[in-house]
Amino acid sequence: MKNSPKSIVKEFHQADLLKEETVLENYFHKDLELIWNSADGLTIMNLDDLNDFFSEIRRTYHDLRIEISHLLEDDNYVTIRYKYYITTKENPDEELGISHFMSIWEIKDKKMFRGYIISQPVTEMDDTAESYHKVKV
Repeated sequence: MKNSPKSIVKEFHQADLLKEETVLENYFHKDLELIWNSADGLTIMNLDDLNDFFSEIRRTYHDLRIEISHLLEDDNYVTIRYKYYITTKENPDEELGISHFMSIWEIKDKKMFRGYIISQPVTEMDDTAESYHKVKV
């Protein structure tokens, strides 16, 4: 793992969350605080909550792919814009875009310490062919 805040966030997002059981310990600070605004409302997670969330993802999805369009660093803060695509265990031949994300991460002790995430589900009206070209990664 590289040491710059940008490389830490990028490596986490490119990690294989479905197969790498050590993602939490490798990338997240023990005192993690994640504040997530989604279509379901506000969720605040700590490291144990995130572990439960990743366990559910591993249980549900056959494959998970990310497309990053922006990755910006300012001191110990990193902003990333991305979209997740999945295949389910029930239908591994069909890939679906599921959500758009923008996150801001504070890095502490070379780990992701405090995160602010905004997510929005993919809709039929999304113009992802035009909106997800790589701008700065």
